[in-house]
Amino acid sequence: MKKFKTESKRLLDLMINSIYTNQEIFLRELISNASDAVDKLYFKSLTDQNIPIGKDDLEIHVSFDKDARTITVSDNGIGMTKEELDRNLGTIAHSDSLDFKTENAEKQGDAVDIIGQFGVGFYSAFMVGSTVRVVSRAFGEDEAWAWESDGIEGYTISEAERDGHGTDVVVTLKENTEDEDYDRFLSEYGLQHLIKQYSNYVRYPVRMEVTRTRQKPKPEDAGDDWKPEYEQYTETETVNSMIPIWKRRKSEVTQEEYNEFYKQDFHDFADPARTISIHAEGALTYDALLFVPSRAPYDLYSKDFKKGLALYSSNVLIMEKCEDLLPDYFNFVRGVVDSQDLTLNISRETLQHNSQLRAIANKVEKKVKSDLADMRNTDREAYEKFFENFGRGIKYGIYSSYGMKKDELADLLLFYSAKQEKMVTLDEYLDAAQPDQEAIYYAAGETTERLAKMPIVQSVLDRGYDVLFCTQDVDEFCMTAMGEYKEKQFKNVAGGDLGLETEAEKAEAEAAAKENEGLFDALKDALGEKVTKVAVSTRLTAESAAPACVTAEGPLSLEMEKILAGQPGGEELKTQRVLELNAKHPVFDVLKAAQNAGDADKVKLYADILYNQALLVEGLPIDDPVAYSQAIASLMK
Repeated sequence: MKKFKTESKRLLDLMINSIYTNQEIFLRELISNASDAVDKLYFKSLTDQNIPIGKDDLEIHVSFDKDARTITVSDNGIGMTKEELDRNLGTIAHSDSLDFKTENAEKQGDAVDIIGQFGVGFYSAFMVGSTVRVVSRAFGEDEAWAWESDGIEGYTISEAERDGHGTDVVVTLKENTEDEDYDRFLSEYGLQHLIKQYSNYVRYPVRMEVTRTRQKPKPEDAGDDWKPEYEQYTETETVNSMIPIWKRRKSEVTQEEYNEFYKQDFHDFADPARTISIHAEGALTYDALLFVPSRAPYDLYSKDFKKGLALYSSNVLIMEKCEDLLPDYFNFVRGVVDSQDLTLNISRETLQHNSQLRAIANKVEKKVKSDLADMRNTDREAYEKFFENFGRGIKYGIYSSYGMKKDELADLLLFYSAKQEKMVTLDEYLDAAQPDQEAIYYAAGETTERLAKMPIVQSVLDRGYDVLFCTQDVDEFCMTAMGEYKEKQFKNVAGGDLGLETEAEKAEAEAAAKENEGLFDALKDALGEKVTKVAVSTRLTAESAAPACVTAEGPLSLEMEKILAGQPGGEELKTQRVLELNAKHPVFDVLKAAQNAGDADKVKLYADILYNQALLVEGLPIDDPVAYSQAIASLMK
């Protein structure tokens, strides 16, 4: 027995137990090695006219023996001599494929795509195998040699028999334990699943013997009571797809083919709403195929949802969901990215340099953004449906970035316009705005129907200004984070001073407040800490308008208070509430009469009723529904 070269025992143990985290990838690594061996022979045939081998002659074969508990990966590639077996498999971390790739870098072109880089993938077989036997016959040689090891101390090399050039890697699986079930790899379905998952787009056919069922021919002498009989048979089938759809030009692929690929690979029964194909060449060459789903997955907004694109390198799956390729606000995008330029770590499960990933992610983000903008401009109905499904995430992207992403995302937003009675973009809102309009006005609440009935909304509409309805919990937080859009501030119609009153209205309000100073003091005393003040409203100025409304001063709005109160374990925050009275409403005259009559109890009763009514209109809970009910009843006596 020969000892492994280098610090064999420690390094081999590191390879088997530390570098790789997923046992399943052993088959990916062995198939990738087989693909490299086949690629080397194909390259040799291109450079030597005396080698009569075509690409169609080359293949990889995977088989298993349940009784012997073995899995075999065979290829008819370039094979290895005795010396090459000793050098390539006896020296850990020596990559013959990397040497080949380096030596022939200028000659390979698109015809050859060597996968191996580190010379350690082969040893992943020891994660599942108790022994590994490699039988190889180099192209042009008459002798075959067998390399065998248990992956502990060393290996043996002996003479062997093999028909034709190529290599067989035979992995004898470990015995099952309480924690590990190695038998799961000994099935047609199990192996086919791994091939399709990790090696589906290896450029050479990966074939397997598969079991099929067929009906036996009906005997000539069968009677009327004959029932069909079935038998099982085996046939060789190509398991992998070989040519990735994302490497084909968009002009060469039909939308039906894209749809079928999307539904099959991403487990959706509906066609995608949008298909985005990217072919980038330059400092970083990659292909990407992205899909915008036509419906939101049920768990999109759950903590268990994991975003990301499938990441391939040289057609081999590296990560099923690479989260770094997508920003959170585009987490709904599905698809693949494939680049042979990625610098992978030794296990090929992650990247060494995140700068490469960031460069691709930036391009992907810009492409998705431009495609969504195109959908918004050319297919409004489809875009509105998309935004209904995924708009919340885009809004949250602006909010969670503290408004830093507003320049990239704000023009994708849609809100319901009270005046136009349809969904509009912020640009469309401003295009229809009054020439002298200084702000973008919005109202936050549960439904558009409820918001449309709010007196303070109607008061802004009556002045000729449009109001955007915010009905999702993230809407107002998004607008607050943006602050402004195209130099127009966002203003909540239920918050602060809107500045819409005329000088005459402002003077009337000031006069009414001064004239009834005692009444307002009495109302404030009656309501106590429920409000910060009671004032004459400059929003409600018509006799037909509501008698009162509740507004909020400061950064926290009434709707924000309601949303935060509904958060589990959240801190209870209260707005600085203001009770605004309509000085032109008949109820105001009743209040003045009670104050002038010195009926403090009636003033307090009216204060509580008006305040609670205003809260109910805003969709906010009242502190004591029983007391409110009794107060209403007392007025009916």
